[in-house]
Amino acid sequence: MPDPADQNAGAQAEDAGQPQLRRRRDLRRADGSVQDAWTGTMPAVTPSPSSSNDAGLPLTRRTSWAEAAAAADATKPSRAPSPASAAPSQPAPPARQPAADPVVPPIAFVPSAEPSSEPTAAEAEATPEAAVPPSDVPSPTPSFRRSRPTVADAIAESPMPDFISSPGLFVKEQKPRPRGGIRGALYNLTGGAWNLGPGPKQRQEDELARRISRQLQGSYNTAILSLKGGIGKTSTTVGVGLTLAEYRGDAPCAIDANPDSGDLVERALGEGIYQQASPRTITDLLENIESIDSLTALARYMHHAGRLHLIAGEQDPEVSDSLTAEEYLRIRKLISSYYAVALTDCGTGVTHNAMSGILQSADNLVIAAGYAVSGAKRARSTLHWLASHGYEDLARNAIVVITDKDEVSSRVDKDAIEEHLAGICRQLIAVPHDRGVADGDLVTLDVLKPETRRAYKQIAAAIVDGYQ
Repeated sequence: MPDPADQNAGAQAEDAGQPQLRRRRDLRRADGSVQDAWTGTMPAVTPSPSSSNDAGLPLTRRTSWAEAAAAADATKPSRAPSPASAAPSQPAPPARQPAADPVVPPIAFVPSAEPSSEPTAAEAEATPEAAVPPSDVPSPTPSFRRSRPTVADAIAESPMPDFISSPGLFVKEQKPRPRGGIRGALYNLTGGAWNLGPGPKQRQEDELARRISRQLQGSYNTAILSLKGGIGKTSTTVGVGLTLAEYRGDAPCAIDANPDSGDLVERALGEGIYQQASPRTITDLLENIESIDSLTALARYMHHAGRLHLIAGEQDPEVSDSLTAEEYLRIRKLISSYYAVALTDCGTGVTHNAMSGILQSADNLVIAAGYAVSGAKRARSTLHWLASHGYEDLARNAIVVITDKDEVSSRVDKDAIEEHLAGICRQLIAVPHDRGVADGDLVTLDVLKPETRRAYKQIAAAIVDGYQ
């Protein structure tokens, strides 16, 4: 039986502006069920106009969480006014119920790309006079502004670390292992748990090794010469050559260009081993130089003292002085194709036939000298001769090596000789007296004193430093 008209009118007046509740009540009345069925929508709650807390505030009708959030943001005084609120106020449309407060139109949050074309029932009933066709009025889209950067923004703005040039960003630097002394003993006793690092002496040795092993771009040649024989020229060539072979990644080459039956290979290999080997010399290399097109073919004319490769000088006195400057330049050109570092033992004097070719292709010089007064004077004369014959750069950048081969008496002022020669060259290095050098026989690094080996390392490092 239908309800009386006055009751229906009261219900309609009571349910004005709440279409969702009205539809749910009608459904209950139709089927007679007592419990409400879940409809999947949030009922709008209209605050009581008579509440003391809301006195003076406009009545807000919330039909969804987005509308409630938008209405709450609109009432905050600290937020900047929106363009809509900054515009001049328009007269409110006449409300359907005189007793109700003005209704703030809700802001709908539309998650899809295109706004919905149909207004909701609450919007249509709240402002029926202002309702226009959906195609004419675009629905407002909320604008959101982040108050703090996100993790993705922080990662995008942070600089990308360079794993190649800065590997230490992710791996702690490990101290080098100490060798010898108290530091080395402590390291061995604790199994590496206590690593104090290398001492000052070991750090100096490591720095010399780093300078010697420096990578080179191209091929370089160092000439070792003197005006006086028997003062350590050939022994210096062998000692420095073996040191270069020990620390460099590429094998060095030593050429015996001594016109006076040089003994470079004998000092590097020993007299017995050299006699047993095939006695190929620099003369044999010149005779077949046109057929050599590889390092394998070149190795047939060379001797090997470990990683030091050597070209023996001519032993026949009638032929040894026949090496010309052009022939040496041909050999130097061939060697430069396979070796980055070459040492040339020039013999005694600077005026023999091949000397002009040697000086022309040399990148730096080593001047051999001794603590004897005659040896020091000849070293100075050699530098003066170079400077006066067009080799000023070679003389200025020369390395003077004083070898205490004969162990001169205390009457000789060694400090005065060193000071006398140090001012006319790039660097002066002294080699102490060592029986392994003074005997004139085989030179091996294993039998040399630590001070002698260190001197050869200093010479090798100075030679490589001169390669520009």
